[in-house]
Amino acid sequence: MSVTVFAQSNWNADPYHSKLTFTVTHLGLSDVAGLFNKFEATVTAQKEDFSDAVFQLTVDMSSINTEVKMRDDHLRSADFFDVAQFPNMTYKSTAIEKVAPNRYKLTGTLTMHGVAKEVVMDLWYRGTIENPQSKALTSGFQLTGTLKRSDFNIGPKFPEAAISDEVHIKADGEFIQQKG
Repeated sequence: MSVTVFAQSNWNADPYHSKLTFTVTHLGLSDVAGLFNKFEATVTAQKEDFSDAVFQLTVDMSSINTEVKMRDDHLRSADFFDVAQFPNMTYKSTAIEKVAPNRYKLTGTLTMHGVAKEVVMDLWYRGTIENPQSKALTSGFQLTGTLKRSDFNIGPKFPEAAISDEVHIKADGEFIQQKG
């Protein structure tokens, strides 16, 4: 079922159906995945295909979860994210470019560990439906891309042979249209 969206609309991520994950390579041998359990994301758009959308994200960096408490505590420390000094990561899109039906290049400013950098990610708009249970309009998106931890001064004491510089990002989200 497809639903048309008119006028400016505001959408909030559904925390029960959204996930922000990452993967790094350890010792060049295996991928280690993690996620952030606490974040807020919004989308504002006027066009029904979201080709003019503005995405905003705020992540609670202390909510990192790699399923290993000792590793998570180390990632929260000054060796990596230094969450005592930099508790949040933020992202705000600054441009969106349609590259294929429902596919976009999303450009924005990512601020993490006190460093703000422009990043370009791939965005897939998966559609909009009326949720049969809640009756709310719900849109789905998937965001993927690669960052370099060195660009944000994350873990500078740890060489690429130990932990890959490239960090693969994947975010899946359902966004609920806000009334009024």
